[in-house]
Amino acid sequence: MPSGQLLLEEPIRMASILEPSKPTFFSAMTKIVGTLGPKSRSVEVISGCLKAGMSVARFDFSWCDPDYHQETLENLKTAIKSTKKLCAIMLDTVGAEMQVVNKSETTITLQEDGEVVLTPDQGQEATSEILPINFDGLAQSVKKGDTIFIGQYLFTGSETTSVWLEVSEVKGKDVVCVIKNSATLHGSLFTLHASQVHIDLPTLTEKDKEVISTWGVKNKIDFLSLSYTRHAEDVRQAREFLSKLGDLSQTQIFAKIENVEGLTHFDEILQEADGIILSRGNLGIDLPPEKVFLFQKSALNKCNMAGKPAVLTRVVDSMTDNLRPTRAEATDVANAVLDGSDAILLGAETLRGLYPVETIHTVGRICSEAEKVFNQDLYFKKTVKFVGEPMTHLESIASSAVRAAIKVKASIIICFTSSGRAARLIAKYRPTMPVLSVVIPRLKTNQLKWSFSGAFEARQSLIVRGLFPMLADPRHPAGSTSATSETILKVALDHGKTLGIIKSHDRVVVCQKLGDASVVKIIELED
Repeated sequence: MPSGQLLLEEPIRMASILEPSKPTFFSAMTKIVGTLGPKSRSVEVISGCLKAGMSVARFDFSWCDPDYHQETLENLKTAIKSTKKLCAIMLDTVGAEMQVVNKSETTITLQEDGEVVLTPDQGQEATSEILPINFDGLAQSVKKGDTIFIGQYLFTGSETTSVWLEVSEVKGKDVVCVIKNSATLHGSLFTLHASQVHIDLPTLTEKDKEVISTWGVKNKIDFLSLSYTRHAEDVRQAREFLSKLGDLSQTQIFAKIENVEGLTHFDEILQEADGIILSRGNLGIDLPPEKVFLFQKSALNKCNMAGKPAVLTRVVDSMTDNLRPTRAEATDVANAVLDGSDAILLGAETLRGLYPVETIHTVGRICSEAEKVFNQDLYFKKTVKFVGEPMTHLESIASSAVRAAIKVKASIIICFTSSGRAARLIAKYRPTMPVLSVVIPRLKTNQLKWSFSGAFEARQSLIVRGLFPMLADPRHPAGSTSATSETILKVALDHGKTLGIIKSHDRVVVCQKLGDASVVKIIELED
């Protein structure tokens, strides 16, 4: 089967398309990352986002200060307590992002076929003739004929709020450009992207390091979204930096692929990173439009086979201002699920969109429908073939648990884990039922104090398709006895019943470790 081929269950009953979606506790197996900002930072709205299906909250530091984001995070904590919904925290770095600075926030109108100068002199006022930028090396990086894109904060793709420029001349440190389309820019900050041009800026800037070592450490971030990752070394350097920051040594790094340079080194980056974010906004500018889908399918397939979470961005841009997505966007979300996405990342749609809660709810419903026709049997066989033989012990147990659950039509798989690795391996095989990851805390010490691990591992499963975490009682150690394991299992089953995902006479597959042995067992529940 060609890499990245759509996996679709055949045949689909046409009558089933018209059947209404049945409400379930999990809005979808595919996770949703929501970016919190001006339109989504109150306790009320965040609570709505959590109930609608958001499992990871993204804080984008390319705009606003740490105090602003801290206020939003405190509201998130309040919302988590009131809704009793778990949510992980993702810090998104600025990275090698070029920006146009409009200090006076005046509206800037650019006319097609006119000229505009990009200058590193930030003392200049932004006008229709000159735009100051935050990078003084642009003139050395571009040449005549190169394409430059400027848009509001997150690219809308709209030709009325974003502008394409073509470099016509380089004058000293200034870059003179021809305007290719008329546009009106509003606000204080516009992102600038030079298509297929290497920009000599660090992936992890000094500003990023300061934010991570202060705001990130204080809030024990679960994920670091490493913007503009271009090489595997970028990930290694970020990991080395995190390793010196106490608890952040457990923070997972998601490499954000945003340009051709990152695509070129994708395989090496995937080996080093804990997960991948495909930033299709920037990639859609760096790549010809007809090539974007090819990269998406190939990249998602590679992430799936590596068992690493893949997150896709820019799916329902129109919902920033509208209550319903376009037909193309709805299909795009479904295809993202069929292509193998673990999560969908919403940016402008929730950050400054008019309908953040409705957007999450709509995306969740589309994902849920797509999951129903995902060809799990074909995917499972492809994954087993890719892994090859002999399998590792843990890989064999994970694939066997999924095969058993499907054969007996289990309602859920329960996996006992300390590091989360066993549960992620089960999720790698894309079971059709949810996986309840029961994280067993472990006692650890830094030679100054004792503490329990487990919270990071539990929250980090909130970005993996089909994984739903539960943190076990720390009084039950990882190397537990058979009797203790049965106690934890009873708690997990009761938890599943409370959530409404397990009922009488259901079959449940349990994957756990007893002593030195790993066990997969099938339980049929009584009344």
